[in-house]
Amino acid sequence: MNRRLFLRSTLSFTASAAGLAFTGPAGRSFASPAQSHRILDLELFDGERQRLVPARLYLPGRASPSEPAPLVVFSHGLGGSRRGYSYLGSHWADAGIASLHPQHVGSDNALWRGNPLEMVQRLQSAAGGAEAQARVLDLRFALDQILKSDQARLIDPSKIAVAGHSYGANTAMLISGAQVATADGNLVDLRDRRVQAAILISAPPFVGQGPIEQVLEAVRVPTLHVTSLGDAINLPGYRSSVEDRITIFNAMNQSTKTLAVFNTGGHSIFTDRITRSGPELSSRIKEATRELCTLFLQRSLVQRIPMTIEDTRQWRARHESLLDRLVMPQMGRLMNSSR
Repeated sequence: MNRRLFLRSTLSFTASAAGLAFTGPAGRSFASPAQSHRILDLELFDGERQRLVPARLYLPGRASPSEPAPLVVFSHGLGGSRRGYSYLGSHWADAGIASLHPQHVGSDNALWRGNPLEMVQRLQSAAGGAEAQARVLDLRFALDQILKSDQARLIDPSKIAVAGHSYGANTAMLISGAQVATADGNLVDLRDRRVQAAILISAPPFVGQGPIEQVLEAVRVPTLHVTSLGDAINLPGYRSSVEDRITIFNAMNQSTKTLAVFNTGGHSIFTDRITRSGPELSSRIKEATRELCTLFLQRSLVQRIPMTIEDTRQWRARHESLLDRLVMPQMGRLMNSSR
């Protein structure tokens, strides 16, 4: 039997007992300081998997049934939450692109709580194959619920992109068509054909999955890859560097791909955190990242045309001092550093 559940805002959902439910507080809605977008916190529950999927939706203020907004579904990194990467979600919503940020409860900020002696075990479990697949299902479930909700009239279902940082970039690749094998050797296809473009920030490799070209062979959507020369992941038993990000970019076999490499900044500079680089540099890298991501979305998702070197001319002029290289196979390679 269906039942109707409400948020404290105007957002409401119809859910079946095996599908969507809300737990805890019904949710909240508030406007950004600039009044240019709304932020909706959703307490979603996937009854089929018995898994909480909290989410935050950044909704453009000008979205309407007559002019529905494109949507980006964003996957956070290891130990993150739905409240992270607000510099991207807010900027996209201000630009007229809605942004949905599910929280992956098996690999979210709860990892940093609890017995410190069990931290390594928690991290290893969160990075395992079961959680990697569950994260993709989180994205699909959250997207399904938004497109069934009263907000569906404000979202264009034909213009859906995916984005992610670090572990979230792996999730974004999987839902875009990357194929990995289970322990018994069977390939798992988690692709969601609603996804029309992908933004991959600090993408780590797929460990133990064979040639990366084979893993990524089925990814056909336009991709934007963002990293920096200092983009290194250092976790117990796991190391990954900027070279891994570039290897993933090179392994993508579609022509509509772009790589931006900044000449400074570490792995966490692409989060909301102020890193050891300091507030000024952190702010500049975030500004350059969100501007390029928005340009990519406007071309690849909204207009459905490849982003070109000419499209990036003004962006490059503004951020030249930060840029090590910009690679666009269809146009060649630009170098903006002394290297």
